[in-house]
Amino acid sequence: MHIVLGLLGAIVTILVLLSRLADAGISLGGLNPFLWHRRRKWQNKMSGDPIFQVDHPMDATALLLTAAAKIDGDISSEQKAMLIESYENEFKLTKKDAAALSISSVYVLGDGNAIRGNLEKVLKPSLPNFSEAQADSAIQLLKRLIVLDASPNPLRVEFVDEAERLLKEAFRETGKWE
Repeated sequence: MHIVLGLLGAIVTILVLLSRLADAGISLGGLNPFLWHRRRKWQNKMSGDPIFQVDHPMDATALLLTAAAKIDGDISSEQKAMLIESYENEFKLTKKDAAALSISSVYVLGDGNAIRGNLEKVLKPSLPNFSEAQADSAIQLLKRLIVLDASPNPLRVEFVDEAERLLKEAFRETGKWE
């Protein structure tokens, strides 16, 4: 009996000490590896660049179009009109929703430096959600943007070629030994 009372006394003492530590601001919950992993994952998601988390094909296509239009500076009025018209016709959006998509794409893109060297990383979350028809439509929209200029910008052409390669590669037929 004295062993049980000693064990219960030790448990109560530990619980009281843990309670006092918690009152002092020291929590042992941070030692939980599952909680630590969940918090770290959430922190990375919230502090990361939002262009690396776009997973919807329509948003990714709008981001690609905006990045291609903005690659040499600001978007011209002809490019902006073409983008909004494309959003209305291809995505079947209202004029208000097309303008909102354009504004949000410009906001998420920021200055555009993050997408230039990391196009594959930007498209990674959204590529599995693309259908082949959506990828072809995105490529055609990007090519329409190039044709809009009298003399195509080499940076824009290179960007569109890279985007086309990535979108086509997602639906590439693999051979028997590949």
